Amino acid sequence: MAHAAQVKIPATYIRGGTSKGVFFRLQDLPERCQVPGEARDKLFMRVIGSPDPYSAHIDGMGGATSSTSKCVILSKSSQPGHDVDYLYGQVSIDSAFVDWSGNCGNLSTAAGAFAIHAGLVDPARIPDNGTCVVRIWQANIGKSIIAHVPITNGEVQETGDFELDGVTFPAAEIVLEFLDPSDDGEEGGSMFPTGNLVDDLDVPGVGTFKATMITAGIPTVFVNAEDIGYQGTELREDINSDPAQLARFEQIRVAGALRMGLIKTPEEAAKRQHTPKIAFVSAPKSYQASSGKQIEAGDVDLLVRALSMGKLHHAMMGTCAVAIGTAAAIPGTLVNLAAGGGEREAVRFGHPSGSLRVGAEAKQVDGQWVVTKAIMSRSARILMEGNVRVPGDAF
Repeated sequence: MAHAAQVKIPATYIRGGTSKGVFFRLQDLPERCQVPGEARDKLFMRVIGSPDPYSAHIDGMGGATSSTSKCVILSKSSQPGHDVDYLYGQVSIDSAFVDWSGNCGNLSTAAGAFAIHAGLVDPARIPDNGTCVVRIWQANIGKSIIAHVPITNGEVQETGDFELDGVTFPAAEIVLEFLDPSDDGEEGGSMFPTGNLVDDLDVPGVGTFKATMITAGIPTVFVNAEDIGYQGTELREDINSDPAQLARFEQIRVAGALRMGLIKTPEEAAKRQHTPKIAFVSAPKSYQASSGKQIEAGDVDLLVRALSMGKLHHAMMGTCAVAIGTAAAIPGTLVNLAAGGGEREAVRFGHPSGSLRVGAEAKQVDGQWVVTKAIMSRSARILMEGNVRVPGDAF
């Protein structure tokens, strides 16, 4: 039986924040993959190495975690006032699908840097030295992101002294602004889809929990750590080694998705693993991060742990950090109460790998809370560039 030869596709492997992904220019993809559909999904799954029953991604570029099973497409923007369109695909590890329902905040950092590397930003907008402001249209969710990318000698400055907990080595700081990050929705939704800052979330067969359900950055269901039997200081192995607890988290997530109107039946959640996120919060406590670094209660405003694609994240998703910053800025949410309550423009929260500061500007308009922007710092670095090779009959 004859087999198709491998196809060579220009690609760049980039770390952005605490994630990694394979980046493509739209124009470099095979023609049938330049439009949404089955061919594109099959290509990305084969690039990453999914679906993989061994959950190892041995035969692909993925790293067998939600943080490393990602593909990105960038193109010159179709939107006025923007430089690039950024489309993100979260590739399932053990199932045959790509989730396009949300953004990756970490890789938003890399999107700004890659846009310059890939020649997608007008050269007239790139200084010889200083900062290039890259205006990104996040095509998955229809939102604007501004990346402030450092430039040295006309090129992206990738090395530096900025340290990010969850990333081993320091790099150059990139400041991200997520503009109007709440989801006003196609059907007239709001930042709080239920209309409440805190709800009683009934989870069939599990119990009823206080929950803040918010759509800023990425749809997120926040619950109190103590209500589900945790301290808020847990590390990955404390959660991910317990299938029963992971199943319980998924039940809570599905109940939240239904209550938020993101899905109509529980069965739909299996094909929407990327959103919503489920996170649990607590007041500050001292703990030892996964790196061995000691996080003192007095150095953070609250603790947050979040799950992504069914597993506890090793640090914090960028989009979930936006949700944390936004919810913290609104008095009365569970996130705000865990941080001590009151009005706040920024919080520093503890996560499994250390801590992170995120700011948000929130205000009430006609009795409804709105957020104008969320701000955080990340870094990005190209790890490898060239071509990925994929069997020609795979897509």
